[in-house]
Amino acid sequence: MGNKVKSMVLVGLGMVAGVAVSLQYPAIAQKASGSPLPLEELRQLSDVFGLIKSDYVEPVDDKKLLTEAISGMVASLDPHSVYLDKKAFAEMRETVEGKFVGIGIEVGMEDGYLKVVSPIEDSPAFKAGIKAGDVITRIDNTPIKGLSLDESVKKMRGEPRTRVAVTISRKDEDKPLVLTIMREEIRVQSVKAKIIEPGYAWLRISQFQEPTVEDMARKLSALYAQDPHLKGLVLDLRNDPGGVVPGAIGVSAAFLPKDAVVVSTNGQLADSKQTFYARPEYYIVRGKNDPLAKLPAALKDVPMVVLVNVGSASASEIVAGALQDYKRAIIMGSQTFGKGSVQTLRQLTADTAVKLTTARYYTPLNRSIQARGIVPDLLVDESAEGDAMKGLHVREADLAKHLNNEADSAAAQQQGPQRDELEEDLRAAALAKKSRPVEFGSKDDFQLQQALRHFKGLPVQLSKADGAAVAATAASAASASAAAPASAAAKAASAASAKSAPAPRP
Repeated sequence: MGNKVKSMVLVGLGMVAGVAVSLQYPAIAQKASGSPLPLEELRQLSDVFGLIKSDYVEPVDDKKLLTEAISGMVASLDPHSVYLDKKAFAEMRETVEGKFVGIGIEVGMEDGYLKVVSPIEDSPAFKAGIKAGDVITRIDNTPIKGLSLDESVKKMRGEPRTRVAVTISRKDEDKPLVLTIMREEIRVQSVKAKIIEPGYAWLRISQFQEPTVEDMARKLSALYAQDPHLKGLVLDLRNDPGGVVPGAIGVSAAFLPKDAVVVSTNGQLADSKQTFYARPEYYIVRGKNDPLAKLPAALKDVPMVVLVNVGSASASEIVAGALQDYKRAIIMGSQTFGKGSVQTLRQLTADTAVKLTTARYYTPLNRSIQARGIVPDLLVDESAEGDAMKGLHVREADLAKHLNNEADSAAAQQQGPQRDELEEDLRAAALAKKSRPVEFGSKDDFQLQQALRHFKGLPVQLSKADGAAVAATAASAASASAAAPASAAAKAASAASAKSAPAPRP
């Protein structure tokens, strides 16, 4: 039963972490493998293809067979490598550009149904009255139970100006609500910001997209126009699944010294061995002007807390790791997801591609993020009572076929997660509690309130659960980093730190 529960949760997180990944777009070229083709195995593949064509109970389309063969081959590598057909490739591009066609809600899976995390402001769903906490049980009269999160989301997406009917169960309503909603193109604003009290600001990045750095620069300028004497800035990266690499570099560059190393990568190919710096050429999109050029100079020194959780992955871990290595910010919350691998988009045809894992990420001090994540400086639960869903959290290290961390011992890699036995009890306790989803940035946001207490020098309520396990992970990572030879990136990080020391929608 425990494994069943884990796979249910994994569907939700896997979709976010697998779709909203850190992407690079190199020139597409056919690269020689350097080794001869395995002719015997290819002959077997051809024989199986022929058997299916001649002997299967009913005719099978050639294209379908070959497409599924490609898809299976790529998917066998790791959780984030995938073949993108025409529809999936189009959705990927929409995600990177920050737009898609749908009704405009953020959802997760709970007990086999879709639970609304939040409607996107001014979206068709928002205007139709869908609320956070609503449970979607049917889409166009098709029951959700038994469908994956990905399948459910696809049913709500479609062509612009077409209608979809959603059946909703709401806590304070006696009968299900059936809402017919017109699909529209949704443009996602990945950056939110506000003054939460005099002298303190909150900046939230929900996903790293192409417009993120420009949007962040506008929001930060507006914050300083409203309060020129900020005493503390909270960068909220909770539940940020990642996104494009330039977005992470630009966000980091806003707060780090010029020319500081932000992240490095290492893989088999020469172009996967790279170091990325806090310079405009690494984050400017399509030849535009530097969006960070006119930001207030005070941003480089304002005290910062970065909020993270298990939903913080990939590009958000790059940002958190860089700010932590330079001691530029206090990282607060729970251990992050641990997706420290680079996915490169290799286009096959005009409308198909392969998203392939090509490298690992390393923080400026040469720490690998993969299957470990970022351990916060201050471990703080999501509420004063603790994290009710702790037993259901899934990280990169829990995923089947995940890429291992090079520094982990073979024994640790083989051992794998040890939480299954307790999972069912934790799940029952969490669901019994039925706590409302946290509204990030609100007065009821416990972790945000702890960040404010930290700025003011007041005691912070730290997490007591899992402290020993996380401490062991942190110690292991620190030991591996110390044992590794200092790379050029690590040396650059140390030098800059010495100079400057003082975070799926249908």
